[in-house]
Amino acid sequence: MQGAEPARDGAGRTRARSGVRAGLWLALLSLVPAACGDGGGVGPGTLRIGQLGEITVRLETPLRLGAGFLTQTLRWKSSGAWSVHEEISYRGLVGDETVWSSVGDPSPFASEYASLIVRINEVAGLELFIDELEQGTEADCGPVRTRIQFRVYDEPSNRTFVWTQCADGTLSDITPFGAGPDENASRLVVATQQARDATVGADFLSAYHGSVPFGTLARGEDTPVRPSAPFVITGQDTWTAFWAEHSGSATPPEVDFDEEVVIVAGVGERSEAGDSVEIRRVLEVGDGSIIHMVERIPGDFCSPIARSHYPYHVIVSPRIREPVRFADLAVELVPCGG
Repeated sequence: MQGAEPARDGAGRTRARSGVRAGLWLALLSLVPAACGDGGGVGPGTLRIGQLGEITVRLETPLRLGAGFLTQTLRWKSSGAWSVHEEISYRGLVGDETVWSSVGDPSPFASEYASLIVRINEVAGLELFIDELEQGTEADCGPVRTRIQFRVYDEPSNRTFVWTQCADGTLSDITPFGAGPDENASRLVVATQQARDATVGADFLSAYHGSVPFGTLARGEDTPVRPSAPFVITGQDTWTAFWAEHSGSATPPEVDFDEEVVIVAGVGERSEAGDSVEIRRVLEVGDGSIIHMVERIPGDFCSPIARSHYPYHVIVSPRIREPVRFADLAVELVPCGG
């Protein structure tokens, strides 16, 4: 597939992929139900479940024994359009969000959608609509295993079919081995793998791959603290003083510094409105920890307004290995209005 420039919606960073796969239209034509009657229409009984509709796969992967989560949601419409929304969180606080999506004409992906619908309706060993695979929305997967929920919305009947099971791994590396508790749970994992491969790609890697969970305490384009560089807060007195200067409040958000740490991302003064900074990953490595930050600036031809400000992102995470280092600052150009 060919890549596309990143864009961003209101929730978070957007990355887009598009492409055309040779021979897909022949496969699509082979999956279209036969016309019936002299009028050439398609009889309602000839449609497979979900052939017109949408597939939604949601993965909830616990981090740090359930202290945080990586949540990934793949939505794929029968028109071919798809998106993957990722969210990392810690103790109920969202740390960051990312959206990956198809761009341009989605029809090249429609044939692969139709092919997957055939497999989950009809292919032995891959069928989902069987009595031996119980439907439902509940599954207790514990503090380690991923909770996978696979939904098929069938537009003609206005019905939604839902299966929920447990497995190991994220969207990047989820495996059918050991999936359960249902003995046919591996079918959901295989269907998820095939949906991933056909949309975002088999080489997909989460924006938060390997990260410790974290939650946002504050984020914005300007702070009176005016940090010139990122730094770590490891004690209550420093945290209270920072928060008082930042917000004017003597009572900061609660942080247990015996178990947690605060990280402040700052890049110094910026002169154009729209510049922002965010922490993307908190990685523990053998000799300490590395924090990855991204500066997001208006793209070409956006004509941002000149304004002096100090963008910031303040997060809380579980205690991490010391020393803490900050990786080279990555830069993303944000399309106008993104």
